[in-house]
Amino acid sequence: MRTFILGTAVLALSASLPPSEMAHAADLKLLSSVALTSVLDEFTPTFEKATGNKLNIGYGLAIELKKRIVDGEMADVIILTRPMMDEVEKQNKFLANSIVNVAGTPVSVAARSGAPKPDISSVDAFKHTLLSARSIVYADPAKGGVSGVHFARVLDRLGIAEQMKGKTILVPGAQAAEVVARGEAELGIAQGSEIVPVAGAQLVGPLPGDLASTSVFAAAIGAASKSPEAANSLIKLLTGPEAVPRLKAKGFEPG
Repeated sequence: MRTFILGTAVLALSASLPPSEMAHAADLKLLSSVALTSVLDEFTPTFEKATGNKLNIGYGLAIELKKRIVDGEMADVIILTRPMMDEVEKQNKFLANSIVNVAGTPVSVAARSGAPKPDISSVDAFKHTLLSARSIVYADPAKGGVSGVHFARVLDRLGIAEQMKGKTILVPGAQAAEVVARGEAELGIAQGSEIVPVAGAQLVGPLPGDLASTSVFAAAIGAASKSPEAANSLIKLLTGPEAVPRLKAKGFEPG
């Protein structure tokens, strides 16, 4: 049923494309934060089949992709965190007024599937859980991953950064939930969207209280895109009402 609904939405979009776009299928380049991997990997085959367009997706840490775009790399569609998109827009890298929020996902806690859920109901409870954990994994803040940068600040704020160092595993990107699923770390910190798709890992919940942080991701059409209508059709799919249940199933809240 979900596949049918998504397919219907994309067929409607393909019907709305100008005849010139339908006659000349586009080869779209998409640069996206790795946080949206599970969503885009699911949407891509249906979008391609219904529209005839081809998606070539490059995933990476948002901060790395931002630098590549600022340095001159071209793409038809770009998806980064909203603050980064707003910064890049000032350098005329997008079509005017094309930025649209797609979805948000909170920095969250992961545990191994089947394990008792740790107490993260309050800031104090979360601090105790961290100190009691045998090991923890999160994205290396030096690499620029959004969740890792935020969590490093959380540890500093809680005053336990030094205490946690000896039992911390750092990963280069979105691998924290996978490390937890393999039993190599007791707890993980990552975007909710990076936890939900991983077999063997369970989403415990977002960071509590004023430690919480939600990353909002936005999409825009590249200023040099040769197929702006096709690029816009993809963005419409990702932000349309039919996408809502699929985004939620992947750990996102629609933008």
